Amino acid sequence: MNKDSSPTLTTVQFDPPCGPVRGYADGSVIRATGIPYAHAERFAAPLPMPEWDEPFEATRASTPCPQWPSAFLERMLGDAEGVAAPDEDCLQLSITMPADVGVGDALPVMVWIHGGSYVWGAGDAPITDPRNLVTEQRVIVVSVTYRVGLFGFLGDGSSRPANLGLLDQHAAFRWVRRNIAAFGGEPTNVTAFGQSAGADAIAHLMIASGRERLFERAILQSPPLGLALNRRRMSAAMTLAAGTLGRDSSVQDILDAERRAAAAAARYGLKSAMPFGTQYGIAPLPAETEIDAAWFRVAPDIDVLIGNTADESEFFAGEIPIVNRLRGLPLVGQRVTRRVSSAVTAAVYGRAIDRFARRHAQAGGRAFRYTLSWKVPGNPVGSGHTIDLPLLLGNRTSWAKAAIVAGADWDRVERDGARLRALWARFARTGQLDSEGEIPDVIAWSRA
Repeated sequence: MNKDSSPTLTTVQFDPPCGPVRGYADGSVIRATGIPYAHAERFAAPLPMPEWDEPFEATRASTPCPQWPSAFLERMLGDAEGVAAPDEDCLQLSITMPADVGVGDALPVMVWIHGGSYVWGAGDAPITDPRNLVTEQRVIVVSVTYRVGLFGFLGDGSSRPANLGLLDQHAAFRWVRRNIAAFGGEPTNVTAFGQSAGADAIAHLMIASGRERLFERAILQSPPLGLALNRRRMSAAMTLAAGTLGRDSSVQDILDAERRAAAAAARYGLKSAMPFGTQYGIAPLPAETEIDAAWFRVAPDIDVLIGNTADESEFFAGEIPIVNRLRGLPLVGQRVTRRVSSAVTAAVYGRAIDRFARRHAQAGGRAFRYTLSWKVPGNPVGSGHTIDLPLLLGNRTSWAKAAIVAGADWDRVERDGARLRALWARFARTGQLDSEGEIPDVIAWSRA
């Protein structure tokens, strides 16, 4: 690792097997951003990047996949300011390291897979900046950007392959395994962690063919596993509605087709809340009838920390007209909506997460089940979906416009966040936690 100072930027060069990479110093961390981990033609599986000889200037944020804007997510999580312009050439990752990292440090590696219902998100979104996690816990964080929506997660398995975004993530983990030692990471101490669709994707990477022990541990934050099954008819209807698309279709054509596909899913009940996702029986995933056995087989090889927030569905309540009408009922409104929220949280998250943890333990794996109860007093989101993110990632500035933390005492956010980050890093280092424990008013866990 060599440092080169200039008037505006202190660059840091690394020499991984992929070819030289030139990152930069950024206060308490060193970053190497926007590194291509693979390349792919539209609607084609990712291929390894050819090695390069000249230093790659890893100083620009990873490029997100094209996607529709979401006024709802911008209101709840803050606007997209600071995110790079989208482009189909988005198979990139960014590495954040402690400022004093050395090539031989062999630090624990945590690979972040962003959420966003498989249609939104960016690996380098400011709200998921891992600086605090890296500096406080002396770990290395790799943030992965992958194809979403129709570019990555819906197909018939022939003319337009399915699960391409999952294959992108698989390629990213392979890149990490091969190259991370040059950045001071330990390639055999890798933890995959992700939230919502990102957690769901990691659960499925565990059983993807050719997984090759790409990670030793998994932290699954609010995976909507209750929506994973019995999706074949919905996916077929969505594929039909999307129509014929090809390499000559414009990006706008594909985004318009994505909206048609999502609309076609609406009649399929609760599953339509996340219409895009993994498809069983199409590479690299087994048939739906075989997934339990597949998760059972891999359990002894992967330590798992899995859980959900106490009131997941409160995050979405403002978008559901019937819930708003129920809340307005005199006397019984709040009680009824709490019951509805609890039922939806259990159906989409809780029961399936319980089952996942129990099966993992029964198969000889180590699994810890948690419930995160942290909330901002007086904020209607309560302990809703995504409330774990401002505790783990980002900072006061990046979360300033987010409705989910409106009214927060930021000193409390930082204090409780530091304790949660320490817990996550402890698990990432060893896969071990106390058989049961809690951080009062933040999180409680127990071994399955």
